[in-house]
Amino acid sequence: MAETSSVTSSIPKIGDRAPDFQANSSKGPLSLKDYKGKWVILFSHPADFTPVCTTEFIEFAKRYDEFEKRNAQLIGLSIDSVYSHIAWLLQMEKIYGVEVKFPVIADLNMNVANLYGLIHERASATSTVRAVFFIDPEGVVRALIYYPASTGRNIDEILRVLDSLTYADSFMIATPANWNAGDDVIVPQPATLQAAKERLKDKNLNVKDWFLAIKKSPK
Repeated sequence: MAETSSVTSSIPKIGDRAPDFQANSSKGPLSLKDYKGKWVILFSHPADFTPVCTTEFIEFAKRYDEFEKRNAQLIGLSIDSVYSHIAWLLQMEKIYGVEVKFPVIADLNMNVANLYGLIHERASATSTVRAVFFIDPEGVVRALIYYPASTGRNIDEILRVLDSLTYADSFMIATPANWNAGDDVIVPQPATLQAAKERLKDKNLNVKDWFLAIKKSPK
């Protein structure tokens, strides 16, 4: 199955509709629209058979069920061939005892990489940077994180961001620094002077100031 030929080098921004694509993968042909109704965690890596990328894939594989419980589909991507992906994934299963259950896109012509702004020439013109795109069930980019080739990702942080996004959508709240699921959350700030005065007197909230009020995490 041929990959889409429409490419752009720009990086999709928060709030943009995630560019759709058709691509071959270690699980066969796929497209982004196949996962409508699910969160998609699309993440790129520089190359197969490299040390940092191998440690990341091992951890993603170990945490796969945690993403599934959150209705989130992991999709990996690099500009290696599907045969390289297969050999690498088989090696990880044999040596490290982990099965990679999610698809890994083979993007030899860099079409998907270009759609998502994953080729940074000053880093490398021949491999994708490390990036993570959080795409919501409606196909909208909600968060993105980019890393240099030397820095492996923190899977806990990816799960934390996903939890924050789903809590914000479900309960109309925000999450503070270092928040984890179950911690106290931030109530949206008042939009009028009268609402700010009322907020200062609200005994049901932990009011730090008129614009900063905290409450227990919703269930």
